[in-house]
Amino acid sequence: MIIDCHGHYTTAPKALENWRSQQIAGLKDPALKPRAADLKISDDELRESIEGNQLRLMKERGSDLTIFSPRASFMAHHIGDFETSSTWAAICNELCFRVSELFPDHFIGAAMLPQSPGVDPRSCIAELERCVREYGFVAINLNPDPSGGHWTSPPLSDRHWYPLYEKMVEHDIPAMVHVSTSCNACFHTTGAHYLNADTTAFMQCLTSDLFTDFPTLRFVIPHGGGAVPYHWGRFRGLAQEMKKPLLKAHLLNNIFFDTCVYHQPGIDLLTRVIPVDNILFASEMIGAVRGIDPETGFFYDDTRRYIDATPMLDAEARHKVFEANARRVYPRLDRALIAKGL
Repeated sequence: MIIDCHGHYTTAPKALENWRSQQIAGLKDPALKPRAADLKISDDELRESIEGNQLRLMKERGSDLTIFSPRASFMAHHIGDFETSSTWAAICNELCFRVSELFPDHFIGAAMLPQSPGVDPRSCIAELERCVREYGFVAINLNPDPSGGHWTSPPLSDRHWYPLYEKMVEHDIPAMVHVSTSCNACFHTTGAHYLNADTTAFMQCLTSDLFTDFPTLRFVIPHGGGAVPYHWGRFRGLAQEMKKPLLKAHLLNNIFFDTCVYHQPGIDLLTRVIPVDNILFASEMIGAVRGIDPETGFFYDDTRRYIDATPMLDAEARHKVFEANARRVYPRLDRALIAKGL
């Protein structure tokens, strides 16, 4: 089985975007504010949005199951207040759940949290628990910067986040550390803000003793870890100067990296530097980079090709990257698959 740990509902019916536009308009004129019940999307519309897009490409490229969450750039936690984010998160999570119900062999949910700048993360717990208990979701997406590129929240190692971590540990679910849209003109959303955040999250963990307090807490850092694999020597050296343990003991029981790296040399580097037990297959398709690479003739986000071609992985290692690591990092996913006889 090939499990893609990083998928977003980027192809949701247009009605969802229209509803969100109304919600944003309602922040200035309450008379325009829509109700959640005003959003009408049929099962047929959901099927059409998936069958011709994500599911078609999964079949063409040879992946089986996607951990599916709301569109990352649409989270936009900096817009409005907690009530705005809470309503929006509930709507988006429900749609992902409905997709997982319509295509149970191919999709399983991960929750968007109703984060809001300056708001206690405890406010997210009700939605987290609803998605785990009612929807059977297996993970959450955690935005370390709800301000949208201005980084006004404490670092991930701060006790500010501990109530959320306690719930993650209680429910045995990992978080993909994933920012949303950048409203800071200095940082392009997908080309800079995402990759900056991946690197920043890793460094925040490196400089702390977070995993001493939460030894079973698990983070998946997407997009191949940002700058982390490329600068592994820098991070090792900084940890050494700070009198931290070796990174393998300090972080690699708790931090994992996905394969959303869109060229062969990048995957070769990732698999050469990062231990295979810490790499999870992912494509993020249909996501940030959708075009065809003129140098290869294949889509940039057809990441299975890179895993199959890298000389750094033998058959056993590929099995770990494609399936075994995901089942270990996402125990609720593993239990759901076992219940299906898989």
